[in-house]
Amino acid sequence: MTEGQDRVTDHMANERTYLAWVRTGIAIIALGFVVAKFQLLLNELFPSAPTSSIHLSLIIGVILVSMGGLLEVLALTRFKRNQKMIRAGRYEPTSTIETAVSTATFIVAILLVVYLLVTV
Repeated sequence: MTEGQDRVTDHMANERTYLAWVRTGIAIIALGFVVAKFQLLLNELFPSAPTSSIHLSLIIGVILVSMGGLLEVLALTRFKRNQKMIRAGRYEPTSTIETAVSTATFIVAILLVVYLLVTV
């Protein structure tokens, strides 16, 4: 392999790693949402059980959704840093899509946090 091909391979590996972090962040956000809404299921299954205004499942869910959103921001930061470190030669990858995906995922996470807090 030539040096230029090595650099392309490095960039592609960086992108695959970034996308793996994005998938992980989305999974954490989804898990947080499910956990936060778990109390609704319990209320339906056991209507006579005592309830409170703030449920532990909501707190945990909000924390998970927030962590998933933060992970998206950190994944983007890491991707950009690695990209800058390995960038060389004629290959100039763009990160527009990566930036948009991470930003959108973070915004969704924030909206889910707001939704979870409003629908208590």
